[in-house]
Amino acid sequence: MWAIISILTENKPGILFKVTHLFRSRNFNIESISVGVTADPEFSRMTVTTVGDEKKIQQIVKQLNKMIDTVDVRRLDEHKTVHRELILFKIKINKPSDSMEINKLANAYGAKVHDVKKDSIMVELTATSEQINAFEELARPYGILETARTGVAALQRSGA
Repeated sequence: MWAIISILTENKPGILFKVTHLFRSRNFNIESISVGVTADPEFSRMTVTTVGDEKKIQQIVKQLNKMIDTVDVRRLDEHKTVHRELILFKIKINKPSDSMEINKLANAYGAKVHDVKKDSIMVELTATSEQINAFEELARPYGILETARTGVAALQRSGA
């Protein structure tokens, strides 16, 4: 089962290490992680995605709650949460018509096209993991030269 865990922490050196070490020591894999300072510079928010059974996910949330530097730990319901990732694709252009076709594909997904060259095009997409995977599947036949993908950023919807 896929889980999104939101961790509000004190903004201090070493906290990222402590959180990742907790996952490692429990033999739990981090699928993605994103960290940033909040509106209050004394705090940072980490968004961690992982896969595991319900018991293991509950255990990791409890362990995170026990850490001294954590202020709030929540397991977010993916259906009551806005969550997005950003990915950059560098896609190969084999023939002149590829550029137009990739542009159409990018527009269909609400992506932005950057850095169009004779032999490649760069596409920026901010979307859910499922939408990114679908775009990647359609772009693969052109030849994906490189990708850079962020972790999931997520916030629970108001009233959820």
